[in-house]
Amino acid sequence: MSEVVSKEKIKELIVEAIGKSKKRKFKQSVELVIVLRDVDIKSPEGRIRETIFLPYKPNKDIKICVVAEGDMAIKAKEAGAYRVITRDDLKVLSENRKAAKKLARECEWVLVRTDLMGLAGRILGPALGPRGKIPVPVPINTNITALIETYKKAVYVRTKDQPQIMARIGTEDMDVEQLTENALAIISTISAKLKNPKYNIAKIVVKTTMGPAVEYKR
Repeated sequence: MSEVVSKEKIKELIVEAIGKSKKRKFKQSVELVIVLRDVDIKSPEGRIRETIFLPYKPNKDIKICVVAEGDMAIKAKEAGAYRVITRDDLKVLSENRKAAKKLARECEWVLVRTDLMGLAGRILGPALGPRGKIPVPVPINTNITALIETYKKAVYVRTKDQPQIMARIGTEDMDVEQLTENALAIISTISAKLKNPKYNIAKIVVKTTMGPAVEYKR
């Protein structure tokens, strides 16, 4: 990690980005951008797709949706899932693309009981895919309450049409130390995917949702 960027430098970027950001009427996210150098994003090595579980969850409502039946559905509701979708709900969504797209837009993660994966993938997949979201299979005996809490700390990162990775590391009202640890978790994961992270990571950028970018060029 020290080869790529120091913890002190990341902390400086976060403090500066939040400091330069004008106060808004809503709680802004703090975003991390990792710009890559000489990485072919069309090659298997450069096509990064990774779910990263951060040390600290953002101070905001993370909308987790659960596709389940029976006891898992009941426990998901009790655990505060944003939406609990049953087999019958999926059948309704299959006839309403607009509603499926709305669900895909609102849900940050969709956890699906394994026996419903085929149906959920067929109905929700076309709406989730373009948004970079993937259904997460959940074994029937899983503690869904704990899993919902775990995914509130998760971010999905990927290279798309540009050689860069973008991810939310938290919210502007979080402790700087927590934001720093979240940023380092992402940088560490991406570094492990690269042949030469010290060279392949060209720039690290931190910004709030509507604030100016603060960058560290390497």
